[in-house]
Amino acid sequence: MWLGAHVGISEGLPEAVSSARGIGCEAIQIFSKSPQMWKGPPIAGDAAEAFRGAMKREGLRSSAVHHGYLINLATPKRPMLELSRRTFVDELQRAELLGVEHLIFHPGAHLGSGAAAGLVALGESLNWAFDQTPGLRVKALLENAAGQGTAMCATFAELGEALRRVTDRSRVGVTLDTCHLFANGIDFRTPEGYGAMIDEVEREVGTKEVRAFHLNDAKADLGSHLDRHENIGKGFIGAEGFRPLLNDARWTDRAGYLETPLAEGEKGYATYATDLAALRALLEVPAARGKAVVGPTGRRRPARTN
Repeated sequence: MWLGAHVGISEGLPEAVSSARGIGCEAIQIFSKSPQMWKGPPIAGDAAEAFRGAMKREGLRSSAVHHGYLINLATPKRPMLELSRRTFVDELQRAELLGVEHLIFHPGAHLGSGAAAGLVALGESLNWAFDQTPGLRVKALLENAAGQGTAMCATFAELGEALRRVTDRSRVGVTLDTCHLFANGIDFRTPEGYGAMIDEVEREVGTKEVRAFHLNDAKADLGSHLDRHENIGKGFIGAEGFRPLLNDARWTDRAGYLETPLAEGEKGYATYATDLAALRALLEVPAARGKAVVGPTGRRRPARTN
């Protein structure tokens, strides 16, 4: 897995890439604008070019934009739905201009209309947005929720159903957030628990659809449904709880982004560097490509060859 972090862009887009590389990131996630704004200032062409050049110069392996927090593609409220759809199209276009691989987004909340209605609205929203943006290469990744309130896609079954409602499946995939998984009662901390989780992912979503991870420890215990991130090894998951995930050969070409807390007033991302070191200490010798890999449940699975 390529390890990275969410880095701010207040100092500039290329500077964010340099900051990420400076703490040992192999991948970077950013916001393309304030996450609390419906519409941000346009990204200047020279700024986008500088970002793309910095990515190439610094040799980062993967990149993503995380969408803003206001968008709700599953809402039953029509004015909010239309605004969310237009804003999502803008997010796609901004991410494409920056040349990132993925736009990671929260599927939204049904706000009492029910999960079935929420899935219908979400599927229609994504199909509409993709129809408005033909030819874009950026892939939109649905992020699993922690099971809080009426948020959609806390379960693998709902993630799979959301994907199946998209007409052009080449435009979508999934991001799995470890804190959200744990908060929703999925215990992946042991080889057996991890193996059971991956079996369900394969059955409901397909492991090939999982394109990125958010690597966050959890402030609250298993099944809390609280989306509270903690630094690696300081929460209820614990550093060892990440070992099965990090050493799964399926994810050798996937990015894992930290979204862990930074110290108040911190500059330079020293806390991220500590968390990255904690994760790298868990890495074992990667399996050779093309050879069989013994999965967490003991069954032999073919290693990835692409």
